[in-house]
Amino acid sequence: MQDLDQLLKNAVALGASDLLLVPGARPTVRLHGDLVPLDQQDTLLLPDDATAMLRPFLSLPEKGDRLPSAAMDFCFDRAGIGRFRCNLHRTRAGTAAAVRILPEKIPDLAALNLPPQVARFTEMVKGFVLIVGPTGAGKSTTLASLVERINHRRACHIITIEDPVEYHLAHARGLVEQIEIGDDTPSFAEALRHALRQDPDVILVGEMRDLNTIAIALTAAETGHLVFSTLHTGDTRHAIERMIDVFPAEQQNQVRQQIALSLTGVVAQHLLPTRDGAGRVPAVEILLATDNVRNLIRSSRTHQLYSAIETGKGQGMQTLEDSLAALYNAGRITKDQALLHATNPEQLAALLTRS
Repeated sequence: MQDLDQLLKNAVALGASDLLLVPGARPTVRLHGDLVPLDQQDTLLLPDDATAMLRPFLSLPEKGDRLPSAAMDFCFDRAGIGRFRCNLHRTRAGTAAAVRILPEKIPDLAALNLPPQVARFTEMVKGFVLIVGPTGAGKSTTLASLVERINHRRACHIITIEDPVEYHLAHARGLVEQIEIGDDTPSFAEALRHALRQDPDVILVGEMRDLNTIAIALTAAETGHLVFSTLHTGDTRHAIERMIDVFPAEQQNQVRQQIALSLTGVVAQHLLPTRDGAGRVPAVEILLATDNVRNLIRSSRTHQLYSAIETGKGQGMQTLEDSLAALYNAGRITKDQALLHATNPEQLAALLTRS
């Protein structure tokens, strides 16, 4: 069995985002979006290596290496190395793990290369803000940065509900409570329901996983709280539609009204490898809840939201294609990467000015 601490040290030294431990393969890291074997030797991981390496951070039976559930999410710290988020899971070949390397401290929004208008959400006192994008796009980091900005600038009560808690928030001007699914509460919906009775000003919900969580989050935003959360969707329009489609048909009209009333904005972000291969850069779509956007949601015309973003550029909105074109035209990403991530490739092609 390989030494976990040494693997983590090597991954951190390389600047990798993830360490993957898969039976029958060498330990592998994701570096700027690409998979790179961490160990150049022919040492392959055995079926129970991942469990054995991560056992000290789990409450597992003393005997036997079978996980009590199909997958387990948790965070852990290693002194002198860093903090990590892990998903340990069963496979046909044994147990595997995906270990995300978390920054030592929460980066500020400027360091994340996000558009400055994203910071406006921290100035709101109520409403619903969604950060969406594919897995590994940095949604959790963006959420943490937004909430940390509020924590240092406003005297308010912040409650975060996460699975697991990735970033530790210390009390600053704000008073912070962090709740972890599993250890502190059985579910997002249960924690969110109780949070409404705990005098919060700002609520962070790590992920909108089910109907109950979405319903309570919308109610929280309607009743004067500032709510942040995430969804796994590629663009802003589909984030709105997914929230609506979770509900039975007879409830969807009411949900449209709730979203139209409470929504503040949606940020869709993708991480793309830079042209020089030295890192990754975000491409971002921004939808703001203007009167026009609220009317489109309320009247079931979400298919027109893309056009609303295009016409709302003067108010701070931008399409994903606007962001991709700006990155390509500045020489930061390749044309292939820009087209690969575009929602509307034809629209993007018209915006590209470099040959």
